Amino acid sequence: MPAKKLILIIGGGASGFFAAINAAANFPEAKIIILEKSNKILSKVKVSGGGRCNVTHHCFENGELIKNYPRGEKELRQVFSQFSVQDTIEWFLKRGVKLKTEPDGRMFPESNSSETIINCFLLEAQKLNIDINLSEEVLSIEKAQDDSLKVKSSKQTYMADAVICSIGGHNQEKNYQFLKQCGHTIDALIPSLFTLNLPQSNIKELMGLSVKNGTVKVNGTKHQYTGPVLITHWGLSGPAVLKLSAFAAYDFFKLNYQAGISVNWTGTLNEELLKEELSLQLGSKSLIVNTPLFEIPKRLWEYLILRSDIPLSKPWIELGKKQLNKLSQVLCNDGYDMHGKTTFKEEFVTSGGINLKEVNFKTMESKIVPHLFFCGEVLNIDGITGGFNFQNAWSTAWIAAKLAS
Repeated sequence: MPAKKLILIIGGGASGFFAAINAAANFPEAKIIILEKSNKILSKVKVSGGGRCNVTHHCFENGELIKNYPRGEKELRQVFSQFSVQDTIEWFLKRGVKLKTEPDGRMFPESNSSETIINCFLLEAQKLNIDINLSEEVLSIEKAQDDSLKVKSSKQTYMADAVICSIGGHNQEKNYQFLKQCGHTIDALIPSLFTLNLPQSNIKELMGLSVKNGTVKVNGTKHQYTGPVLITHWGLSGPAVLKLSAFAAYDFFKLNYQAGISVNWTGTLNEELLKEELSLQLGSKSLIVNTPLFEIPKRLWEYLILRSDIPLSKPWIELGKKQLNKLSQVLCNDGYDMHGKTTFKEEFVTSGGINLKEVNFKTMESKIVPHLFFCGEVLNIDGITGGFNFQNAWSTAWIAAKLAS
């Protein structure tokens, strides 16, 4: 009787479990083993979305979906054509997990609990007789003479027919050492989702305030993004800042996270248009401080007036041309000095990982080591916040699981 086919999954996170479950469904005759080097599984799934698990994003047009990935946009076009957002929704629904959409497009389980996703995966793994080996680290992978892969772990040696590597994103290259020994290139590991620290600015005293539509840019670069901006006790956060941090990750790294930051609190109005808008108020006897414009919160409006060297006791009717110009400038080009960054919640995301040229994205197979497949954040692919990193995990894992032979 021939030996049972063995498929090893390295990493017990989101993409690892998704790959294992789908591989077991595709190859019912095979033995599937998940090797997880820590004593925990699905830890990122647990904390994602504040413990609710942001499963995916309500974006069904692949051409739009790929724009949310600072790295991997071109490769993901063919990936999402094989397993899309709609496929993700249907996959979970078939297993009793219905997803709901929030106004910003993020999709969560209806239960509002990441435990729903974790329990779904564990139940499927149990049904499909998938082994989950904790505290077992992979040390090396070598090609064997019989076309299989020799996988040495901290506990034993396996002869695998296929290996799916889903170790996630890490900030230290030592975690990728066994892949480098296989001949793979590891692109520089750089933080991707983070907030901007403004230690010298007293804007931090307004922590908790936000504008619905601000534009944040890194001075001296092409990077700027518009969207909600949140003031924190470190500095600036919110969707516009997080998107900026992802797309400008390499520029921020080169600048050692010391950069000039400009904020347009009105969204996209330029200085000339802003002056025209403000000029409409000049006949009013109301105090400027009492008439916040552009949906700017009252306390932030007061802060910006003082920043424009305008007394809080001044009415619009007494606003001179010089003060009007200064207010316009501050509202649409408010400058800050960034000194450092802070990781966004527990959702650490790195740019960097396996060089994309070394992977066949039709199959997710390594071009260097036959029968070695990749999925998830181990690749140099990362998305902005909003469910995009999980969608990459599901899609790449599904393809790897389909073709792992």
